[in-house]
Amino acid sequence: MKKMYTLALLAVGMLSFNANAQTEEEKAWMAYMTPGQQHQLLAEETGNWDCEMKFWMVPGAPPETYKSVADIKMVMGGRYQEGRYSGSMMGMPFEGLSTVAYDNAAKKFISTWVDNMGTGMMVMYGNLSKDGKTITFNGEMTDPMTGKPCKVREVYTIVDKNTRKLEMFDTKDGKEVKSMEIVMKRRA
Repeated sequence: MKKMYTLALLAVGMLSFNANAQTEEEKAWMAYMTPGQQHQLLAEETGNWDCEMKFWMVPGAPPETYKSVADIKMVMGGRYQEGRYSGSMMGMPFEGLSTVAYDNAAKKFISTWVDNMGTGMMVMYGNLSKDGKTITFNGEMTDPMTGKPCKVREVYTIVDKNTRKLEMFDTKDGKEVKSMEIVMKRRA
């Protein structure tokens, strides 16, 4: 029993010593895991949003329009933004799930998207503009028509405290075309 007590005291002493003398690796991990200014920017979107969606199935043709709602919140201690979207599209129920992160080590935003209108996942990486109002993401998804990767670009604009605008561009046959636009209004 005395030996276990001595080992416990030694362990507590070592933990106290390590807390005061962090290694460079521990400092790096602490910086990596601590939410910062970009995470606060994501947190400002917490709440419920009404979404007006436009989709251009054929370049130059009138867009198809739909409505959805979004519930956005921060998860995992304010480290990630989660958005759950629901509505109706093409006469079918629609649901989507987004995650947005700011990777402190990579110094980039990362966005993922999945929905019930497909079976793939879109992953994009982005940077915030100098004025702090726009994140431009670039990535790729699989084109269902060809089964091949398709480059995508998303421009996410903070219009004002209660309005956001998301524009999506696809590159097909070497040409970038606008395929989607969503205007989000915060619910009162």
